Amino acid sequence: MALLRLAAQGGHAGAAALLAQWPTPVTGPGGVDDLPACLAGGDPPLLADAMPAPPVAQPIAHEVVEDFVAALPTHKRRHARLIQRLAPGFAVDGRLALAVARAESNFEADAVSARNAQGLMQLIPETAERFGVRNPFDPEQNVRAGLSYLRWLLDRFGGDVALVSAAYNAGEGVVERYGGVPPYPETRAYVQRVLRWYGAPRHAEP
Repeated sequence: MALLRLAAQGGHAGAAALLAQWPTPVTGPGGVDDLPACLAGGDPPLLADAMPAPPVAQPIAHEVVEDFVAALPTHKRRHARLIQRLAPGFAVDGRLALAVARAESNFEADAVSARNAQGLMQLIPETAERFGVRNPFDPEQNVRAGLSYLRWLLDRFGGDVALVSAAYNAGEGVVERYGGVPPYPETRAYVQRVLRWYGAPRHAEP
């Protein structure tokens, strides 16, 4: 208990939550709140300094992505390769662009959603017009516009993949209104898919 209390005093949220659920402990010599002899007296040690920092999550390895793309059906592989080829020109990590395209259309150039989002990157008519798309079912036009929009969202949300993907799905205004990922089941599931397929919470600038 004493170690739990010490961790809570040091700012550990989980320890504080557990401590709040437990009754006030017995204190004093031999009580459950006694510190071990090695920690008794003096200033408490900096426990965090003794533990290694957690690893920073990195995007999924390029080799894994290549294996995934190589296994796609021919027409989907052609579209995935198009995305990989164009993404660097927009300073978008191709792995993130692929994750978004997979979540949006599963690499089908003729996909149309119930909301009339169209093509590989599922552009709604307003977004297509915003980025100068004349034919949303033309793979290259669609991908270029989708990458332009992704780059714009990355700049707006500081490379936060959860916010960027939520904005791509629900609109940047919705994300800003809620101050984060909105409480829409569809959007939350979409964000989780993109995060899982990309593998990192922040965009890796190419």
